[in-house]
Amino acid sequence: MSRPGTLTVYRWELRKLRAQKRTYLGLGAAVLVPVAFAIAVAIQPGGPTEVPFGSYVDDTGLVFPLVTLLFGSIWFYPLIAALVSGDIVANEDNNGTLKTILTRSVERSQVFFGKVLAAFSYSIFAILLSGTVATVAGILVSGFNPVPTLSGTIVTPEHGLALVAASLGVYLLPVLAISSFALLLSTVFRNSAAAVVGTLMFSLLLQLVVIIPGLDGLQPYLLSTQFNSWQGLLRTPADWEPIIRAAWVSAAYAIPSLVIALTVFLRRDVAGG
Repeated sequence: MSRPGTLTVYRWELRKLRAQKRTYLGLGAAVLVPVAFAIAVAIQPGGPTEVPFGSYVDDTGLVFPLVTLLFGSIWFYPLIAALVSGDIVANEDNNGTLKTILTRSVERSQVFFGKVLAAFSYSIFAILLSGTVATVAGILVSGFNPVPTLSGTIVTPEHGLALVAASLGVYLLPVLAISSFALLLSTVFRNSAAAVVGTLMFSLLLQLVVIIPGLDGLQPYLLSTQFNSWQGLLRTPADWEPIIRAAWVSAAYAIPSLVIALTVFLRRDVAGG
């Protein structure tokens, strides 16, 4: 009989997530927010004209997920990611179950990476679910119509749908970095609430840095800035520079967070439970 490995732990973690209330709390919010936005537009036509694509919500439903991405970057999507990533290690400490897991002939690194995969899977699913719901709700309210790009050109609905899907994929880059940071706090502090709140404070702090005099030069390298990098896809021709930057900047935040978290996890004393 083969020994359990990372994928086995991953499946264990997914089963745990399906049994936890916070999993459905985050997914419920991911569904309710775009639905509430669509209902608001249906009741009161005219979108948030101060943000990109906001003035087109009455013309095409395909801009609904794009507007949702803009409003969700400050705290909403980081919160959804942190709800699970900030709890996935700390929960074992709270319940005293880590020692039990490590007696199942599985290595600590396998446990850690199984948890990382589960946390990432949740974040990916939540963003894609929210984007899908926003797209469907938007189409029901404003129709499956051509999409205006940031360059002023108009693309077909089919092309616009592909751009929405690609935008969600680019948006996931900083979301996974946030998830990595939440997992770091979960591992270090061993407290779910501290990890979730700490992740939100970190996200808000990055938003505030750009308004501090003399620090505006840091903006291209802040994780918060990368939440807008998908807009490069909505230009004609596509601007790949912000997307490439989002990839390496997000990695620059995520990889050290995971390395530190792994180091702490491997050295953890679990003798007490």
